Amino acid sequence: MMRIVIPALLIPIVVLALYFFIPTVKTQSWDTWRVAGAAIALMAYACVVTARIQLGNSFSVQPEAKELVTNGLYARIRHPMYVFVDLMIVGVILALRLYWLLVAFVPLMFLQAIQARREAKVLSEKFGHTYLAYRQQTWF
Repeated sequence: MMRIVIPALLIPIVVLALYFFIPTVKTQSWDTWRVAGAAIALMAYACVVTARIQLGNSFSVQPEAKELVTNGLYARIRHPMYVFVDLMIVGVILALRLYWLLVAFVPLMFLQAIQARREAKVLSEKFGHTYLAYRQQTWF
């Protein structure tokens, strides 16, 4: 459980640190874009935590094939943590108006795509036709 709790707490701490320690962030008005960004970030954060819980012991930084998780968010999205982390980052960028973070966001998406391909290869090798059938049931 601690493998889930600590990273889940770290994300809001980093966002709050950005909010409080970057001088211009607090002084800006909360217009529609900032509110929408905050809402997107909060919803995506909830989905990231949910996906991590659903992944359970199958979570690993390096591609491993412990178990094929196909329930919950994984029933329709093969990589919900990547999708919702990306949405959360976009929401934070909008909410805090830290558009310079896009410079780091683009390479992150590229690295996630590479990692997703590695994971797909490992899962395909271990679960074969079961994984291929699962891929056909998911959106992306």
